[in-house]
Amino acid sequence: MGAVKILHVVGFKDSGKTTLISRWVRLLKSEGLTVSVLKHHGHASSLDMPNENTDGMQFLNNGADMSLVAGAGTAQLLLNEEPSFAQLVHMATLNNPDVLLIEGYKSEQGNKVVIVRDEKDWQALQQLSGIQFVIGHGKMNLHVDVIDRAEKSQVDDWFLQWVKEDGHEAI
Repeated sequence: MGAVKILHVVGFKDSGKTTLISRWVRLLKSEGLTVSVLKHHGHASSLDMPNENTDGMQFLNNGADMSLVAGAGTAQLLLNEEPSFAQLVHMATLNNPDVLLIEGYKSEQGNKVVIVRDEKDWQALQQLSGIQFVIGHGKMNLHVDVIDRAEKSQVDDWFLQWVKEDGHEAI
């Protein structure tokens, strides 16, 4: 495909972002494409870390700024700080995927799919930049085109068409 296509999936907690991205990952893989996912952990609590007895965690706990452990076909990177959004995108595209799906990061620039549960969600999210598509519930009067989340084939068809089109944010 060439450049990495980038799409944010945004919405409020429990709106279905992770479920949609998981389905789209399977869809992209069935199309023979490679995909990376970057997720914003928008909770106040820390991320769950690996067991303290792992070598990578021992290095981090002893003051390493970064611990990278690789083997058996996988790699795990632990940092003692949160990188900038640009750095995270760079890391998420190190394997040069065809598509990068980003869960969250509403305020960052980029093409976005917005998932809304009701008109109240739309009121809070309609000012976002880069909105490409809105997914909602049932009949919603939002003054924009909305596809019902229950219409999975319609949602997926839109997404595959978007992936194949030129002119979208890419790196």
